[in-house]
Amino acid sequence: MNQSDRKHVLIIGAGPAGLTAGYDLSGSGYPCTIVEKDVMVGGISRTVSYRDYRFDIGGHRFFTKIERVEKMWRDVMGEDFLRRGRLSRIYYNKKFFDYPLSLMNCLKGLGAWNSLLILLSYLQAACFPSKTEETFEQWVCNRFGRRLYEIFFKSYTEKVWGIPGTEIRAEWAAQRIRGLSLAAAVKHALMGNGHKGKTPKTLIEAFDYPRFGPGQMWQRVADSVTEKGSRIILGAGVEVLFHNGTHVEAVSVTGNGGPEKHRATDFISSMPIGELILKLRPEAPGDVLEAARALKHRDFLTVALIVGRADLFPDNWIYIHEAGLKVGRIQNFKNWSPEMVPDQAKTCLGLEYFCFEGDSLWTMADRDLIELAKRELESLGFARASEVEDGHVVRMPKAYPCYDSNYESALATARKYLAGFENLQVIGRNGAHRYNNQDHSVLMAMLAAENIQGKAHDLWQVNTEAEYHEEMKGGE
Repeated sequence: MNQSDRKHVLIIGAGPAGLTAGYDLSGSGYPCTIVEKDVMVGGISRTVSYRDYRFDIGGHRFFTKIERVEKMWRDVMGEDFLRRGRLSRIYYNKKFFDYPLSLMNCLKGLGAWNSLLILLSYLQAACFPSKTEETFEQWVCNRFGRRLYEIFFKSYTEKVWGIPGTEIRAEWAAQRIRGLSLAAAVKHALMGNGHKGKTPKTLIEAFDYPRFGPGQMWQRVADSVTEKGSRIILGAGVEVLFHNGTHVEAVSVTGNGGPEKHRATDFISSMPIGELILKLRPEAPGDVLEAARALKHRDFLTVALIVGRADLFPDNWIYIHEAGLKVGRIQNFKNWSPEMVPDQAKTCLGLEYFCFEGDSLWTMADRDLIELAKRELESLGFARASEVEDGHVVRMPKAYPCYDSNYESALATARKYLAGFENLQVIGRNGAHRYNNQDHSVLMAMLAAENIQGKAHDLWQVNTEAEYHEEMKGGE
């Protein structure tokens, strides 16, 4: 009897991480069951369809330096993987600023005097950097200077996270804008991608994208999993994980037919790590439960607006730094792929709002959110409210793990406790409470699948060591 005949793997979550684990395991002859509380696959990397207009829950670029991840994506998508040029700008003080940085554009937008002050602020930071880099503010100021931090980083980042930059941990900046500094941005602006070395991921100017959005990728992966004999159960939220102290033995899930109990030899979870701990029975010790409750998330909603105009702006997305507006970012889905919009005489925009579940934005009625988005779109000058023909709202809870002042110690406590379970692995953005890009989550899943087949990878090293970061390889 093969080892695979003796194993059955239960995977919690059908986002990129959970589906990839199922894809690799089922492809290697290991049967698995994937349970997903939502009624569609893809997690935050889904594609929602409304009146045949497709839109992401945020924009999802596909780029990676990890060859095995690249190969999987291309195997799945084939000719439906489109190469797209990136254009994303910052809208600040009623002006557009190129991103990546364009020196002349920046000088023109900010003015010579302001630009000089930015340079002086940067030189001061370079000569007298903060000796500690515990917070996002310290990390950015050391690389860009305080003045540029206050202009371009502070207000937008605090809008995204809902907490001051002094409370956001530096680890978030290190993961999201690794390798980028004012010097690197200037070098990129002067020399482009032709210089030796690697281009920081924040400056990458092209990416791949599925013809019909990221949901097309993950639906194909889901289809492959089921074609190989494994199961995906949608609308099945995990209520309890039963364990004996060292092994998880079964999970109880809700469903249309009532609670169901699923047993397995191995378990992989991409659900929020705090929720996972709170659902364990017997209960975790008190300090571990306290740590689980301390791991917070930022929630997110998209207001998709159908606008009766063919062209509004050329960007894939625009960061909105304008004071007084609640919208944080605007996606132009037709510029990601023309197939996202069924009528090329029209445009579908996604206005993105960052919030906490239960706050005034989250609980606002859909019709009021659509009216808010229309007003803000008009105030930006991108389109008149009267040109908006329809709208649709999608809420996404627990979209981003928070890197607040409590997260580091809480996550360490959670990790130490979960390490005592020999047949449980956590993967993905929420599973590891780490702000992964898709390829990080996919790689974690691939390594977790290999661990079930006899390997001993440390999944926590993904997205921490340099070789796992998405910097473009030299010459690409």
